Amino acid sequence: MADNVSIVGGDVTLRSINDRVIIVQILMIIFLCINFFLILTFFRKECFYTTSRYILFAVTLLSDSFILFIADVLFVFSYFQFTMPVWLCIIISVVVILYITVTPVTLTAMTLERYVAICMPLRHGELCSQSSTVNCILIIHGLSSVPCIVILSTFFASASHSFYTQYRMCSVEIFILYRWQDHIRAGMNQVYFVLMCITIVFCYVKIMKVAKAASGENKSSTWKGLRTVILHAFQLLLCLIQLWCPFIETAVLQISLELFLNVRFFTYLTFSLAPRCLSPLIYGLRDETFVHALKSYVCFGLCKINI
Repeated sequence: MADNVSIVGGDVTLRSINDRVIIVQILMIIFLCINFFLILTFFRKECFYTTSRYILFAVTLLSDSFILFIADVLFVFSYFQFTMPVWLCIIISVVVILYITVTPVTLTAMTLERYVAICMPLRHGELCSQSSTVNCILIIHGLSSVPCIVILSTFFASASHSFYTQYRMCSVEIFILYRWQDHIRAGMNQVYFVLMCITIVFCYVKIMKVAKAASGENKSSTWKGLRTVILHAFQLLLCLIQLWCPFIETAVLQISLELFLNVRFFTYLTFSLAPRCLSPLIYGLRDETFVHALKSYVCFGLCKINI
């Protein structure tokens, strides 16, 4: 990053960037530790890894943890201005682009699962069986790989052979060599954004109708499912806004480098880190069964330490 070699402001500018790095590392450690305990809890009980919604929840935890780790490494590399060969950056970026898309697509699938559970309860066991969920995960990764394939295909068609051996700071932006490539990426993001929003709204409206018609315990369960869909929608919105961040940052860069760095740090915290810390809250800490299992696991670990 440019600020860490800036003379203007002296120690103040350097201290500001150091504070940012420290904040990110603290948040990263907290999020990864929470996700680690939730993943361990998931694999400890059979009722979790044989239930559709918990399996999809584990997929989001694993993909989010992986993206958080890789994003943190790239953030540190950017801070210290480490460069790497373009071919190595391509390998890293394939995984990053894939799993950045996996999270919102999985959230959409989880919303559909709640829709089936509430609006089609008699078919839930058939449509959301363990084998169906495995097939769903494969479909999720297939859909999520499309942007990655398109972005890299346009890059391979445009880049010269010598470009692969150059040393650059690794970011997705190095694959955008021409403006038409940026337009293609923007078009794909818009298509994904619209399709996911339509799915969320459809599920919300259908569940809302069932919630109004339900009574007693069914009403309470249905409204809980509706709140889960709303939280999914908020989390998904943050993830989808992340798809627009590169265009915002590109426009801001034309105004000021300092403003660009501030905006990029804000979007990194708000639209990269924040959505990926909501999954434990939505399905981990709000779910009574999961919380009970998590408490039992933690208490057992403490008792074992005491012994």
